Amino acid sequence: MHKSVLTKITNLIILTILTILAICIILPFAWMIISGFKSNSDFFMRPWKLPTEWLWQNYVDAWNYGVAQYFFNSVLVTVISVVIVVLISALASYGLSRFDFRGKNFWFILIISGLMLAPQVSLIALFKMLQFFNLLDSYWALIFPYVAFQIPFAVFLMRAYFLSLPREVEDAAYIDGCSSWSVFWRIILPMSKPIVLTSALLTGMFFWNEFMFALAFIESSDLYTIPVGIMSLQSQLGTNYGVLLSGLFVATVPMIVVFIIFQRHFIKALSNGGVKG
Repeated sequence: MHKSVLTKITNLIILTILTILAICIILPFAWMIISGFKSNSDFFMRPWKLPTEWLWQNYVDAWNYGVAQYFFNSVLVTVISVVIVVLISALASYGLSRFDFRGKNFWFILIISGLMLAPQVSLIALFKMLQFFNLLDSYWALIFPYVAFQIPFAVFLMRAYFLSLPREVEDAAYIDGCSSWSVFWRIILPMSKPIVLTSALLTGMFFWNEFMFALAFIESSDLYTIPVGIMSLQSQLGTNYGVLLSGLFVATVPMIVVFIIFQRHFIKALSNGGVKG
C-alpha cells in the first residue's frame, strides 16, 4: 500500500512538471498565432487579448512579401539534404554493423568524431572551400555542409539500431541467394523504417532551422531559406508585427506537421534502442 501511494505521488509530480513544461511551450506559440491576426495598434494595446478584427490579410501579405520563396528554398534544401544524409548514413551503418573488416572500429570512431566538431569552428574554412569550388551563393553551398555535419549523427543512430536487428532473416536471405545489396534494400531498410524516419526527422529539423551557414554562404535574397528570410522580412516590414508574426507561424508549421505525422515511428525508434550507444 505504501509503495502504491509513493508511485501515485511520483506520477503526480511528473505529470505536474510535464504539464508546466507543456504550458510554457504552448502559450508562446498560441500568442504568436493570435498576434499574427492583429493590427499594430491591437498588438501594442491588447497584447494578451483576442484581436478586435481578425486580419487574415496579414498571412497573405507575409506570403507575398517573400515567405513563399523562402519556403520553397527551405523545402528544396531540406529534402535534398535529408535524402543524401539518410542514404549515405544507412549504407555506412549497414557496413559498420553487419560486416567485419580491418579498421572497422577506427572508421566508426572517425565518423562519429564529427559530432565533436562545432560548425562555428569550421565556418571560415568552409567559406574558403566553397569559394574555391565556386559554390557560394547557391543551394549546394548549404547542402554540402549540412550533409557533412549531420552524417555522423545519423550514423550514430542507425548503427545502434541495425545492431539490434536479428540476423536470422538475413541469413535466410543469403541462403536463398540474395546479395548483400539485396539484403540491405529488401530486408534491412524495411525493418529499420522507424530509425530511418527518425533520422530524417531530426536532421530535417536541423536543416530547416539552420541560420549560420545560410547567412554566411548565401547572398542573393532569392536563395534565402526561412530563418534568414524571416530576418530580412523584419527589415522590410519595419514595425508591422502582425505580418511578421504571420510569417513566423508559416515557418514553424511544416516541422510541426511532419513531427505529428511521424511521431509514432519516432517513439518506436526510441523504444527499440535507436539512441543506445
